[in-house]
Amino acid sequence: MTFATVREWNDEEGWGVLDSRETPGGCFAHFSDIEGLEGFRSPAAGQRVELEWEAPGFKQDGYDFRAVRVVVLP
Repeated sequence: MTFATVREWNDEEGWGVLDSRETPGGCFAHFSDIEGLEGFRSPAAGQRVELEWEAPGFKQDGYDFRAVRVVVLP
């Protein structure tokens, strides 16, 4: 896992973009990939997370990288 920062999060659609050195251009994340938040799971822009990601070989909503697991840090 690597450390990342939430660039933006769309509550209505339940996904956002995470930035890390290992995922240039951003990493797509869906709310179902998030651990450490109860209920709706909506991280805030600027929040730090641990990120496990994959490069599926196709663009996920315009991003080369997709989150597999996201852990919200305190």
